Amino acid sequence: MRPTTLARHGPVIAAELTDILVMWSHALASLLFAVLAIWSWQARRRRGMQAVAFGATALWALAVAAVGGGEGISRLLETARNLAWLGMVWQMQPPSADIATRRSTIAFHATLAAIFALGGLVSSAAALATSANLASGLDEIGIVLRLLATVAALVLVQNAHARTNKIAVRTSALAIAAMWLVDANLFTLAWATGEWPATMLATRGVAAVVVAAVFATRFHRDDERPVQLSRAMAVQSLSLMAVLSYLAVFASITQGIEALAGDHARVVQTIFVVCSTAGALAILSTPKLRAWLRVKAAKHLFRHRYDYRTEWMRFTETLSRREDEVRLDERVPRAIAELVDAPAALLLTCDGGDLTVSGAWRWEETLLPRSPDDGGLARHLAATGRVVELDAVRAGAASIDTDAVPQSLIDLTDAWAIVPLPHLTGLVGAIVLSRPPVARSLDWEDFDLLKLASHQAASVLAEHRAQTRLAEAERFEEFNRRFAFILHDIKNLVSQLSLLARNAERHAENPAFRADMIATLNESAARMSDLVTRLSHDRAPRTDTPRPVPVMSIAEALAAERRLIHPVVVTGDASAVARADTAGVEQVLRHLIQNAIEASEADKPVEVSVVSAGERVTIDVIDQGCGMSPAFIRESLFRPFVSTKASGFGIGAYEARALAMAMDGMIEVTSREGQGSRFRLSLPGTSTAGMERAA
Repeated sequence: MRPTTLARHGPVIAAELTDILVMWSHALASLLFAVLAIWSWQARRRRGMQAVAFGATALWALAVAAVGGGEGISRLLETARNLAWLGMVWQMQPPSADIATRRSTIAFHATLAAIFALGGLVSSAAALATSANLASGLDEIGIVLRLLATVAALVLVQNAHARTNKIAVRTSALAIAAMWLVDANLFTLAWATGEWPATMLATRGVAAVVVAAVFATRFHRDDERPVQLSRAMAVQSLSLMAVLSYLAVFASITQGIEALAGDHARVVQTIFVVCSTAGALAILSTPKLRAWLRVKAAKHLFRHRYDYRTEWMRFTETLSRREDEVRLDERVPRAIAELVDAPAALLLTCDGGDLTVSGAWRWEETLLPRSPDDGGLARHLAATGRVVELDAVRAGAASIDTDAVPQSLIDLTDAWAIVPLPHLTGLVGAIVLSRPPVARSLDWEDFDLLKLASHQAASVLAEHRAQTRLAEAERFEEFNRRFAFILHDIKNLVSQLSLLARNAERHAENPAFRADMIATLNESAARMSDLVTRLSHDRAPRTDTPRPVPVMSIAEALAAERRLIHPVVVTGDASAVARADTAGVEQVLRHLIQNAIEASEADKPVEVSVVSAGERVTIDVIDQGCGMSPAFIRESLFRPFVSTKASGFGIGAYEARALAMAMDGMIEVTSREGQGSRFRLSLPGTSTAGMERAA
């Protein structure tokens, strides 16, 4: 086929294919619904109204397939179909024990049936009208009426779906909603364009086939798990229906203006569009109205006030936000307040039996109560664990001792309720909720949800407190550890100075001894100053980077310090260089030499041997003292605060090993009772060339 021919005949071919699809889809739907009608009629005790709806739908689909959807007979049968489905929706509604509710439901269904019937009659009259203008006007009115009725019917179907747990009812509601949703789109497009879109007519037939298939499947699978719309999806669907209803009413009013305003119709229509749009935006942007709509929707359209899964996910997400983003004393009241749409909240925590304000979310600081509790409220909440409604307390209708609620909270007009935060057998605190935009009383769903959430929030607060106490305990432990190390060093200095004092009695006249004594005293004073610095809480732990350390020179210097106290002999490799921290090596050797001196008799020297073996440098500190048993070495030697000496703290070996391990080293011990001990410090080695480069 040539391109020009295709361009000329393409739209015609597409229209013919669409007409074929409309005819065959409605014919197939007619067949399926006829079978379903017969099937249901055989069980009419259970499905009588359903059989009528299936039969009416089969006749309507047959008429559309035979003569088209625009003929009067097709529109009358469509009206009969809608009325039958509306009757089925009526049967799907759960019975209400309230007489007023029953009457209002009957009145709503009757009004909706009347609109369906009126719309169908007007549309049928338009198909039979001989005047083109009259037919166009009646057709437009009929479209608007049918659109309004369809949107209202969708709301009824959603209500029936939300108020039942029966699988059959839920499946039927979804199928009916799908059919009417296609009708709503068809009527909207027809009103907007002034023509009946052929593609939507075909879609209508396909949707009817799908609906018939759903009902056929449901008859065999009544025990299957139902498909349930989420609350968010339901709200979005209702919002779409509201928009469609608004557009339909809007179109009707503009058409009426056009008919009544004459030559000024365009100006009046423009003014109406601008004013109505601005008014709608102003009204919908009001927080109070939005809150009122949420309350009414939850009350009348859903079985429960809350979507518990969504609320719990939001609650836990708020609580688990990082501390650097939002403080915990703000996250906890916010998480509780958002559950019940409270615009603000206070966090009260127990402090010595009283409740004090420790956090707030969106609560003005100028309105915070100065002394919210004198102990009575905390005792009441801990004993009962119940939510306190402050409006009931103000009205004197609450079952609570009036003295339990402090006057400062009663005078706080924005305060709405007090939610306790119980944990285990005690009370962590309480949340004071601000009054929501739409005033209401708390019901059993609010109490259950707040009780569950308050336990979780209390656990989070208790865990945070425990972590805070643990951090404080760790800081105290670090301080105590430093203090224990320093006490050990002070004890060593005291022992050194005591021996110096005793030797001074015998050698005080010796000038060389006096010079050594002065040097020793200066060195001891410097070490005491260093100990005071180490005790400072703000002083960071030693983090010197490893560098080449001449081990022999350090050992000889330490031996020289003690030459007036006890003989110390240093032997070994003078070129041995360790890769370590100079101050750390000095501290470890000072501990080991001092312990060896204290374990040795006065006339038996302590030996220090330095050996460089491959990639390691070892320093042996050897004494000829009383020695230690294998059990003591294994179980007690490196444990803090365990010592065999009457004046010992049991911290020297522990600190020495900790320092050695921090330098990637280790301490090994060999000892025999009655013969002495050998402490071997092993450190990573390096060459003298490395020491020269470091220098």
